[in-house]
Amino acid sequence: MYAVVGRFACLFVSLLLLLPGCKARVSRGECDALLGRFAELVVKEKLPSATPEIVQVEQQREREEAARDDNFKNCTTELRQDEYRCAMAATTAEALIRCLE
Repeated sequence: MYAVVGRFACLFVSLLLLLPGCKARVSRGECDALLGRFAELVVKEKLPSATPEIVQVEQQREREEAARDDNFKNCTTELRQDEYRCAMAATTAEALIRCLE
């Protein structure tokens, strides 16, 4: 009887320790990195043969535009770690956006 209760208690404590990780949100630095990744993907798709200087200017413009979007504004309160990892691994802007939906 005590062995069953002990196992149940261990399982319950283990699950409690895992829960915060499931709901962990991203940091401001991670949001900034995500914004940079999005801008990079958009520019590469729009201007595949652009010079590095043009890419840099366009990335800054895309970053500023995306930063005004509500999805990015609420990044630290809305975005989970699993969504962040998905978005950072995306190879297209569309795929990145799908990770955030």
